[in-house]
Amino acid sequence: MNTTSQYDQVVNNCKEIFIKKVHDYGTSWRVLRMISIVDQIYIKAQRIRTIQEIKQQKVADDISGEFKGILNYAVIALIQIDKGTYVVEDLTTEEAARLYDEKISIARSLMEDKNHDYGEAWREMSQESFVDLILVKLLRIKQILSNDGRTLISEGIDANFIDIINYAVFALILIGEGKH
Repeated sequence: MNTTSQYDQVVNNCKEIFIKKVHDYGTSWRVLRMISIVDQIYIKAQRIRTIQEIKQQKVADDISGEFKGILNYAVIALIQIDKGTYVVEDLTTEEAARLYDEKISIARSLMEDKNHDYGEAWREMSQESFVDLILVKLLRIKQILSNDGRTLISEGIDANFIDIINYAVFALILIGEGKH
């Protein structure tokens, strides 16, 4: 199976979870401000890091599930960047699915471009590195938010969330291959 097929398979699995949650909860996540989304992803990444470090866990949710949650929250963040925070659930399931696909398409395209240039170096990376890089991206986003969204030379918030999506996909691909 090639990377693009693996990418699509991972994303389809995550989207299935996303759609089921939209069915169960609606788009209640539309009330989340950007810092709340960052904190949700941070909690998941920090949990993975803690499990990696102490090599045990007490809550049944596995690391794979946490990476899926990270990916889905990063997509939610990208949707919120475009649509803004809203105080009521205002998206249909179909619209949420369309926006999900739109954001994933952007992330997938960047992944393909970077894979071309970097030669799929991510395949040699550790799960620990993916988590650390996600945490770095979250800290960068927090700093950008504290600067009212302005940067002097760096990529914006959206680019950081796209990278988070791709790191989560890479980790999930390698977990699926039994390498993590």
